[in-house]
Amino acid sequence: MKHVSHVTSYLTAHEKIPVWSAQEFEPRTLQVIRVELPDFQNQKDASEMTPEEVRSKMKEKGILPPRHWVERPFFISCTGGIFEPYVPPEGDGKTSAITMHGAKQRFELLEKKSKSMMAIRKIKGFDEDFETRDFAEQAQEIYISAHTCMANKDEKKIQEYVTERAYPEILHNTEYKTIHWKFLQSLEPPRVVHARCTDIISKDNIFGQITVRFHTQQVLAVYDRFGRLMHGSEILAKDVLEYVVFEKHLSNQYGLWRVHEKIIPDWMPPKEPVSKTYVVVQEVETEETKTREVQTTASETESNQPQVATV
Repeated sequence: MKHVSHVTSYLTAHEKIPVWSAQEFEPRTLQVIRVELPDFQNQKDASEMTPEEVRSKMKEKGILPPRHWVERPFFISCTGGIFEPYVPPEGDGKTSAITMHGAKQRFELLEKKSKSMMAIRKIKGFDEDFETRDFAEQAQEIYISAHTCMANKDEKKIQEYVTERAYPEILHNTEYKTIHWKFLQSLEPPRVVHARCTDIISKDNIFGQITVRFHTQQVLAVYDRFGRLMHGSEILAKDVLEYVVFEKHLSNQYGLWRVHEKIIPDWMPPKEPVSKTYVVVQEVETEETKTREVQTTASETESNQPQVATV
């Protein structure tokens, strides 16, 4: 034994041969993989087995039982419309607060302000830094960026500023058209006129809607695919009074304020119709058309002559 130990020490010192200890070898039981072979004698078809047997077999294999219905998860990112829409006062933007009609409008707004204050308080419960004055400026930036994306036909970026409900409406009938839109200035500072909150499906799933009044000056010109002017003008600026509804999924941590819909009151004058252009087709007279015209005139004269009965 002493001789063997001297040899191993000599080999390890000079040839650097690793010496394995008995603890590093795994036992023979761990080197064998156990395979469960199927029992062909006691195997049954699924049709012959009872529901309890099927359940026990699936439980042994760790398989969940099949369901007779299909459940697909869905996410509600926006509402389908406006809940409790804002009713704009008639003559807004024309009557001043000094007149009798304007003072009446101010008094009606104060009466309806209690529900809006409660909704704003609920919005502040989700967003502590929310302020109506700051939000009006933020809403104007969202409004401008949404319309610039519409004019540039940026279908991906516009989803950051527009809800899924307003997305098809804002891009409707913009194909094969060139749109020039420009925001010049705001005649009156934007202000929050209406706010509401509601829950969908569950009480924890809360959505918030805020209506902002915009009185701005804009330039809009729409050209068709042939470059002909259909609507508006790039030179003339127009005063635009709009009531835009912004929506946010308050329960969602990553929710954003986006354009949801525009409120068009009944007393607002109708928009200018789009002038449609047509291609004037000039018919060129040929020899065939002349001969056809001569034949038709000859047949008409023969038919108009009186016929004499033979005796």
